[in-house]
Amino acid sequence: MGRVIRCQRKGAGSIFKSHVTHRKGAAKLRHLDYAERHGYVRGVVKQIIHDPGRGAPLATVVFRDPYRFKLRQEIFVATEGMYTGQFVYCGKKATLNVGNCLPIGNVPEGTIVCNVEEKVGDRGSIARASGNYATVVSHNTDTNRTRVKLPSGSKKVLPSTSRAMIGIVAGGGRIDKPLLKAGRAYHKYKVKRNCWPKVRGVAMNPVEHPHGGGNHQHIGKPSTVRRDTPAGRKVGLIAARRTGRLRGSRKEKDKE
Repeated sequence: MGRVIRCQRKGAGSIFKSHVTHRKGAAKLRHLDYAERHGYVRGVVKQIIHDPGRGAPLATVVFRDPYRFKLRQEIFVATEGMYTGQFVYCGKKATLNVGNCLPIGNVPEGTIVCNVEEKVGDRGSIARASGNYATVVSHNTDTNRTRVKLPSGSKKVLPSTSRAMIGIVAGGGRIDKPLLKAGRAYHKYKVKRNCWPKVRGVAMNPVEHPHGGGNHQHIGKPSTVRRDTPAGRKVGLIAARRTGRLRGSRKEKDKE
């Protein structure tokens, strides 16, 4: 028997836990309440802040509580063009402006949105990374569903009542600039989690990795493994449908 390999140890946590001490809090939309379902509520952007370990900036937005005499502070993922002092409107009857939050069934086809809810009321889970956006493709009023093109390029059918913010996530173009040196990569991943530097499997000993050992660094067996491979052997290309370079021209499959 070999050792417990790195990808098995990651599941247990311990030294592989996320570094969350200095983070500002979960970035979510407002709780879906009566005011948002039937009208709109107005908030004001108090400040735009950096969240450690996140590429996109966050916006702290203050709303008046619809039921009690108090203010409610929410943390949103900032959209590009958002500024302090800006009024943000959330709800079914909100206008189509950058930074506003409204149901995807109420926006025209072709609208660029971000921070989209996958299920109604989950407070935003799709297109939240810096510079990302989803596009509203089409509406089906009979089934109350909306087709959305995701940042990956795939299309997904979502409920028309799930909300999204108008515009693209701020902080885009972050990956255009190369990291250049190891020190920058060190600091980048230091605030995220322990996942850098990553030692290659072929550079290890046979006891530490299925690809380790042998004279010359080579895998020595197919790098593809089955989906039901045992945990200590499940490395490489897991349940690969195909391998190798993508050759030839790509055919767009747009089945609207």
